[in-house]
Amino acid sequence: MKQEWKRICIYPKDVQRITGRSYRYSRLLLIEIRKHCNKEPHHLVAIEEFCEYTGLKLHHVYPLIQG
Repeated sequence: MKQEWKRICIYPKDVQRITGRSYRYSRLLLIEIRKHCNKEPHHLVAIEEFCEYTGLKLHHVYPLIQG
């Protein structure tokens, strides 16, 4: 039985695919989310944090994220 792996962090390329905006906008949005969540620059942003910040539903976002 093959185990299915799900990522818990989101990257600019994923944000770009979800929003349809540029890579630069996606990077800046993740920086803004880090500041909002009081994270340091080297910390990753979780998909749940992204959804909470943007108001998107998790079940709409997961299918758009690459494995």
